[in-house]
Amino acid sequence: MVSQEFQDKAAAVQSLTKRPSDDELLKLYGLYKQATVGDNDTPKPGMFDLKGKYKWQAWDDLKGTSQSDAESKYIELATELIGKYN
Repeated sequence: MVSQEFQDKAAAVQSLTKRPSDDELLKLYGLYKQATVGDNDTPKPGMFDLKGKYKWQAWDDLKGTSQSDAESKYIELATELIGKYN
């Protein structure tokens, strides 16, 4: 179960006035998935699905990270991006 702060930050990140870099977005995605789902056990996307592969890898790189740690790191990163891009 994710915290209210996590949900608030996830909503705030959706409404940033400027778009974060691809690397920042991938980090956010990986942390979000790790915090909400846990370890990635989905099959790796095919070689022609580049966006899917990058997202899959960002999530898979966090394998073994606890959901609560991922949630804390997500909140930290989201707070930093909100300050940077709003």
